[in-house]
Amino acid sequence: MTVPQRTLFCFGLGDSAQHLAGLCQAEGWKIGGMVRTPAKAEALSARGWAVEVLDGTGAVAPPEGSDWLISIPPGDAGCPAFAAAGTLADTARSITYLSTTGVYGDLGGSWAFEWSPVRPQSERGARRVKAETQWLSTVARVSLVRLPGIYGPGRSALDRMREGTARRIVKPGHVFSRIHVGDIARGLFLLVSDERADGVFHFTDDEPGPPQDVIAEAARLLGLPAPPEVPFNLAGLSPMAQSFYVECKRVSNARAKAALGWHPVYPSYREGLAAILASESLV
Repeated sequence: MTVPQRTLFCFGLGDSAQHLAGLCQAEGWKIGGMVRTPAKAEALSARGWAVEVLDGTGAVAPPEGSDWLISIPPGDAGCPAFAAAGTLADTARSITYLSTTGVYGDLGGSWAFEWSPVRPQSERGARRVKAETQWLSTVARVSLVRLPGIYGPGRSALDRMREGTARRIVKPGHVFSRIHVGDIARGLFLLVSDERADGVFHFTDDEPGPPQDVIAEAARLLGLPAPPEVPFNLAGLSPMAQSFYVECKRVSNARAKAALGWHPVYPSYREGLAAILASESLV
């Protein structure tokens, strides 16, 4: 019996979606999707992917029976992908929406679990909750993947150290969870490959920690002096930068481990940063 070829259709093809698409392509899947600019569509089409431009003015019809991945940031009206294709959700094999752990708001350092109530305390978090609700209103098999801070090649503390922009800002007791983009992709592949999986999942590493420790580790790996510690209240941060210090939480990954058999290859920022640095030496 011939197994039908699977298709991954991505609304938005940022780092996480591209990593997943690469894994799926290696397994023989077709890759399609929508991006914001013609230049990006052209670059990704060169990889053999059927990529078009999402201009926000019309409906989009993904291939019937495809697995949808949505990673486009929401606006005031919710998810742009829902506006473009929500009425066709019942034609999808599965729908995976990439959200944020910001929907939980500030937990004072306590743990966020998949069943924790959502209590967004920022406009960004409230928009995510609205987008999640839109997709959950469909009859499709929907998974919500709530992600913490993402890092990877080209977007880590190593880059900030080299650029001279890294700061060790200290807010006593402040911690957050993070995840390497490669671990996100591996988790997403397990999720979309599982015919039974739905609901909320967290892909996060095993060691929530203070942000200043990540900068110190990056400095150590590069053989550079760590920037001096700066108290949060003296750091002069912009309102946007300050918003990342408003919410303090630890995020559990227990359900992803139990339900999908997923485990982070990089259980903490130490392994993740070391792997990024090692990969750079191979280029």
